[in-house]
Amino acid sequence: MKGFIFDLDGTVYLGDRLIEGAAEAIQELRNRGDKVVFLSNKPIATRQSYAEKLTKMGIPTTVEDVLNSSLIAARYLQQVMTPTDKVLVIGEQPIRDELRAHGIQMSEDPNEVSYVVLSWDRQFTYDGLNDLYQAAIRGAKVIASNPDRTCPLEDGQIPDTGAFIGALEGATGRPIDLVVGKPSPIAAEAAVRHLGLDYHACYMVGDRLETDIKMGNDTGMNSVLVLTGISTREMAEQSEYNPRYILNSIKEIVNL
Repeated sequence: MKGFIFDLDGTVYLGDRLIEGAAEAIQELRNRGDKVVFLSNKPIATRQSYAEKLTKMGIPTTVEDVLNSSLIAARYLQQVMTPTDKVLVIGEQPIRDELRAHGIQMSEDPNEVSYVVLSWDRQFTYDGLNDLYQAAIRGAKVIASNPDRTCPLEDGQIPDTGAFIGALEGATGRPIDLVVGKPSPIAAEAAVRHLGLDYHACYMVGDRLETDIKMGNDTGMNSVLVLTGISTREMAEQSEYNPRYILNSIKEIVNL
């Protein structure tokens, strides 16, 4: 039995367009007894909305089949926070809802927080950047949902959480403390534990060398780059993150 961990944007779909052959390939994997989970770094939608989107696209999916960086951040904070700790959140409603559902106390006051969750926020403002900066220089631990600089769409790319990480690091002059989404081993452990398999039996399938492929390589999984999103074959040949397999698209995954 094999386990397949699929990225979503650029791997299974682009925007609202399903990658050709994706539904059939995933169904074939399931039919032959392999396990499938979806792992997205994108924190601006709920796991339920991802499950509904995939199902409408012809890939039957439950919320339990989907892991994302919001869930991983919430679980991590549950483990490390004390009952009196509070979190400043830079991010949209879905990640706030996930944190709240896990009992995480949030505050808008940068002077009273022990942690900052830094995520994708399409309403990000200078005031938000200042709150983020003030919390960080006062010693709050900064945890990013994901490091992606951009997110792929059908007609190009748009800035992602990595842009906000860059803004904070430019202001403080030091790196943030932790990323919990891909390529973090925290994300890898969450996916592999969900599948109930060893790392070497799992395939990390995605379109980004610096997140999907790096995580697969770092944790002993089989890394699979698909050429339907961000990274190209030429980029892979020049990268320090060498995928074990390069596929034109997800529909070729059944051949592994």
